[in-house]
Amino acid sequence: MFVCLVSGVGLGACQSDKAKQENGEKTSSASDSADSTQALSKPLVSHIYTADPSAHVFNGKIYIYPSHDIDAGVKEDDEGAHFAMRDYHILSMDSINGSVTDHGVGLDIKDIPWAGRQLWAPDAAYKNGTYYLYFPVKDKKDVFRMGVATSKSPSGPFKAEPTPIEGSFSIDPAVFTDTDGQSYMYFGGIWGGQLQRWATGKYAANGSKTDSGNDKEPALSPKVARMSKDMLHFDAPAKDLKILDKEGKPLLTGDHDRRFFEGGWMHKYNGKYYFSYSTGDTHYLAYAIGNSPEGPFTYQGVFMTPVKGWTTHHSIVEFKGRWYIFYHDTELSGKTHLRNIKVAELVHKADGTIEPINPYPAKKM
Repeated sequence: MFVCLVSGVGLGACQSDKAKQENGEKTSSASDSADSTQALSKPLVSHIYTADPSAHVFNGKIYIYPSHDIDAGVKEDDEGAHFAMRDYHILSMDSINGSVTDHGVGLDIKDIPWAGRQLWAPDAAYKNGTYYLYFPVKDKKDVFRMGVATSKSPSGPFKAEPTPIEGSFSIDPAVFTDTDGQSYMYFGGIWGGQLQRWATGKYAANGSKTDSGNDKEPALSPKVARMSKDMLHFDAPAKDLKILDKEGKPLLTGDHDRRFFEGGWMHKYNGKYYFSYSTGDTHYLAYAIGNSPEGPFTYQGVFMTPVKGWTTHHSIVEFKGRWYIFYHDTELSGKTHLRNIKVAELVHKADGTIEPINPYPAKKM
């Protein structure tokens, strides 16, 4: 267990080159790190590389379930082969300005019976005395599926179910439980996330490597599925989560500044549902608002401009009456596959829209 001291919102200092080397990671240096003076927030931890932070409030404290980036020596490509993660570390913090505790490995790929490679961005949930860790990983045929593991503690360790969730596919699970107790999983990602290969309802191994391939047709939609009461299954097949423009028309495949790419997240504010996501190759965090957790959703705009590093992936959580966004960039390494998680305050304006966030306010965007 590691304890990393934090001072100020999102400020972290817990450098341990030895720990990085033991995890197969490269240590950072001044020459390959981003200019920290420009950043809105500092890395929450720096003894390991972390990304895709899924934050939740359990038992009065914040638990974070991030990806654990490693330098596996895999050649970079557009399908994300260089994101070769193998386990999850679980982090917690008593306050935004407090210390961050690394509870160690909560789940390892070697303990998932059906897993092949690439343990990508997870999420977590709690219900009926059990904590659930949801994760995407390629099976032994190199197809992404969604798995679930359980624990009696939010810090793990978690024990994986022997098979993936039936009817699941693609990446980036985000599980939201509404005020009526019903839980939903949102998931999907194009390009390396393989969502485009499921366009017909069956996996096309030789399908498109990017999107639908037609810029003038509606963009591929993220998926939403109702969870069963035991949180281990889908109650019904996943369906499209529709994102529309303010005229009620679907966003198009060629609309790279607005269409869904990956990294979906759901939060509820003042009775409205906010679905936020990454636009991927244009590197924005965008959001849409709806009246139902299953949509449709109306596109509102960009609420975070691009971070340093190719990917953008976030979560949004309320803690002690204030809202925060957890996200990542590459400040520590300067390398797109070796990221570090951060936190900043998120503000809902009086009209319900989200105040835009610039992750580098000292730099003109």
